[in-house]
Amino acid sequence: MRGIVSQDILILAGRILLSLIFVVSAIGKTADWCGTAGYMASKRMVAIPFFLPMAILVEATGGLAVLTGLKARWGAMALFLFLIPVTMIFLDFLSAADAEKQLQTIQFMKNLAIMGGLLTVAAFGPGRFSVGAGRREGK
Repeated sequence: MRGIVSQDILILAGRILLSLIFVVSAIGKTADWCGTAGYMASKRMVAIPFFLPMAILVEATGGLAVLTGLKARWGAMALFLFLIPVTMIFLDFLSAADAEKQLQTIQFMKNLAIMGGLLTVAAFGPGRFSVGAGRREGK
């Protein structure tokens, strides 16, 4: 694809798209703190006063790290590890009712796809168009 769009542009676009779900989610949790806490309680979460701000912190800092490319590998790994318990706690497609099962399965597969994208960023880094790229390349 070098002739159509450079790899650097594609990596940047991928990072932007991948980070949006986390940054927007952190903003949404902050804006609707009580609603988010209620949803967490409905899933039998414990220690919500601890886990809710931690979720916001991980989503915001990890999302911004992936977005800007500054410590993108660390941010991507943090988000990957965050998604493991989140997926297990909030998506119960195995015991969901038939009407809900398809939606739960789609959400589960979406999380797996996001986790794959995060592992790609962790493995290959943020690319040339990222904060601090010149320092990494020795410039």
